[in-house]
Amino acid sequence: MKSARSKTPARKPVNRPKGSNMLSKDPVQVYCRLRPMQSSDVSCMKPTSSTTVVITPPESATNFRTMNKEIQTTFSHIFIPDVTQKEIFKMVALPLIENLVQGRNGLLFTYGVTGSGKTYTMTGEPQDGGIMPRCLDVIFNTIANYQTKKFVFKPDKLNGFDVQSEVDAMLERQQELHAGLTQRGGKSVKYRKVDSDEDSNPLVAHERNESQIVTIDPDNAYSVFVTYVEIYNNSVYDLLDEDDIRSKALQNKIVREDGNKNMYVHAVTEIEVKSAEEAFDVFQRGQRKRRVAHTALNAESSRSHSVFTIRLVQAPLDCEGERVMQDKRVVCISQLSLVDLAGSERTNRTKNTGQRLREAGNINNSLMTLRSCLEILRENQSQGTNKMVPYRDSKLTHLFKNYFDGEGQVRMIVCVNPRADDYDETIQVMKFAEMTQEVQTIRPTAPKLELGFTPGRRQANKIFKEARSKLEKEGRAEAADLKVDLGLVYSLGGPFPELETITPDNDQVIPTLIQFLEQRINKRNVLRADLMRKQNDFRKMLVAVEQENINLKIEAASLKAANSQQKMKIATLEGHLCEAETQIDTLLCKLSGANDTIRSLQQEIKERDLALNQRLMEKQRVKQKYNTKMQAETDKMNKELEIKLRQQRERLQSQMKEKEDKLRRVKKILADNNDIGPALLIPQKEQVPESAGKVFSDTEIRKSRKDNIPVSNPRYRRSRSADRWVDHRPGALVPLGTVLQPLMKKRRSVTRLTSPKEIDGASKYCLVAQEQDTDGELETKLYKGDILPTSGGGAQVVFNDMECLKQISPKARKRSGSREEANRAAVPTEIYPKKPRITSAE
Repeated sequence: MKSARSKTPARKPVNRPKGSNMLSKDPVQVYCRLRPMQSSDVSCMKPTSSTTVVITPPESATNFRTMNKEIQTTFSHIFIPDVTQKEIFKMVALPLIENLVQGRNGLLFTYGVTGSGKTYTMTGEPQDGGIMPRCLDVIFNTIANYQTKKFVFKPDKLNGFDVQSEVDAMLERQQELHAGLTQRGGKSVKYRKVDSDEDSNPLVAHERNESQIVTIDPDNAYSVFVTYVEIYNNSVYDLLDEDDIRSKALQNKIVREDGNKNMYVHAVTEIEVKSAEEAFDVFQRGQRKRRVAHTALNAESSRSHSVFTIRLVQAPLDCEGERVMQDKRVVCISQLSLVDLAGSERTNRTKNTGQRLREAGNINNSLMTLRSCLEILRENQSQGTNKMVPYRDSKLTHLFKNYFDGEGQVRMIVCVNPRADDYDETIQVMKFAEMTQEVQTIRPTAPKLELGFTPGRRQANKIFKEARSKLEKEGRAEAADLKVDLGLVYSLGGPFPELETITPDNDQVIPTLIQFLEQRINKRNVLRADLMRKQNDFRKMLVAVEQENINLKIEAASLKAANSQQKMKIATLEGHLCEAETQIDTLLCKLSGANDTIRSLQQEIKERDLALNQRLMEKQRVKQKYNTKMQAETDKMNKELEIKLRQQRERLQSQMKEKEDKLRRVKKILADNNDIGPALLIPQKEQVPESAGKVFSDTEIRKSRKDNIPVSNPRYRRSRSADRWVDHRPGALVPLGTVLQPLMKKRRSVTRLTSPKEIDGASKYCLVAQEQDTDGELETKLYKGDILPTSGGGAQVVFNDMECLKQISPKARKRSGSREEANRAAVPTEIYPKKPRITSAE
């Protein structure tokens, strides 16, 4: 877009000498609000007019006898108990909002005794908001259509603001959105620093209470930033710092002075808000961290001074009225500080001890420092002295030093509880409030931004965009090349400056008026030359339009002839269309007949499918019947097989009993034969396996007597603790993996005995043999005996034990169909002890 002016004049700063007599001064305006009385309390105050209240000392007062007189105090206005929050806001805070929008600073205190209604006056209730929520409503109602997008104005950490381009602002908005989505994935817990005896601080929900708006410059772009700090024990803490929430401890902040000699809290969190609801949510987040505690005078008494600051940043739009100027020098910053002071109190009434007593002492010290500063200011102004004001003695006075030096308008609301019990504290508050009214502050002047731009350029740019979008919707090709000309909005500048002279020394009025008139004359010359140029351009445009009109008439005549020919063609096409519609009707009839045929065929298919399903069901029933019959036959065969197996098992058990009887008889014979001895019999063929016979056939046998009976050495003695085994395993054995194995700690394994020397030093002998039982299962037999030396120098083995290891397969037994056999198969190994047998070798 092109502008009517190609050059932008530089901004001329306005010099404002501090402390000059040429600048007008205003007294600090102090308002008094009386709290409603309870029915059981006795009042000691009576308002006599809208500005005067009379205080009568009760008999319970400390100095009742010495000062038994009524005291009359005067304020800017007295708010009686039944006054509404809206009336207080309109009289006290609305002028501060107007100054804020015009670029001037403001400061509002609420001061009084604990429990007098300071916090209620400042925040109010959900249905009846106080001063702070109503201020937010009016500000955002005023700048609703003139706000910038987020992050266009960015704090520079030095109490100023930088202006970012639209691209940089959009990148930061995307980063904030991504960070917000990341944090939602998890749970965040917010902490609030409270004392152990502290109650929960009630928070006020925000509801719209004000719909007023104030005058605003439509050619500026606005943005609102808020900060919330508290001054606790003469230390400044940031209530909006997210890092403090994670660390659960608030960090002390430093009060510094910026390049323009303005005081600010260094590294404080400034949050940009775009609505009153968002700003109030920020306030509630900080309110949760504010320190409150229970005292004898108030259930939730504020233990710190809270400062909620609203900063309005505004900058002019460029010459086209579309973007914010990227020059930091043209940015105007104004702020409104809403201070809720902690209540002044006496320790003999609050009964505070420990931490509460220390907090009360710091609160009273800061309030005393505020009173001292105001008293010295009044003395300097009334008597012409130049005493140093002790702003630095308290963080509260140090932070607001600029307001008392003339950087903004100061107002105070004194909240009073008129009951007689609070007389001693209330009278001190009244005296301090009357003294405060005698202090005068320099009237702030709004900075003037004379950039030479045309007023109303935002609205002109909006009208131009609407017109161009309308042309684009209509399909005009020239809409894309259309350029806006803001010179159509003619103006010679703003209103005339104030011509009122307050003091005889005020000689700045005439030079200011001359400078203003010179600017108007220059603008008038520029606009006149621009008007002449536009008139010439308009004449040329009219000639071009007339020529274009003639050409369009000729073109319209040719179009009429072409239109008549097109009508004839249309009539011919309509005849063809009628024939086509007739053919379509015929085809539709054929299509309906084909559809009927398809439906009949589909019905036939369904009937056949139904018959087929019935056949399949019949086959399924026959198959199920056959399976049932087969199952019955199988069960019958299994029962017969079980009977046969039971009979076979009984037969084998009878055979085993016969063998055991034979073994018992042999044992009895051996026991009765004392002449032969216990170690002379050789096991029979069915008792010793073939492998055992092979062992002794391969061994050299020495005969010591004619009857071939070896004789042991009766003097041989051995120790059982020194037993050594000979593990004889002839051939390859099948590993069964059974749990029961012979315990042989010291053993020597051999597969073949060829010489008696192989069993020298051993005292135990074990022969392992494997064979199949009557059921075809593999069993392992362990023949154990003692090795004894003979008198002829040889050795003999006395078999005294035999173990039988058998492994049975449960599955094989289960297939046989016998439940009894399956129960036996559950035992993996059986051991059958046998009668001892004796053999020998020399």
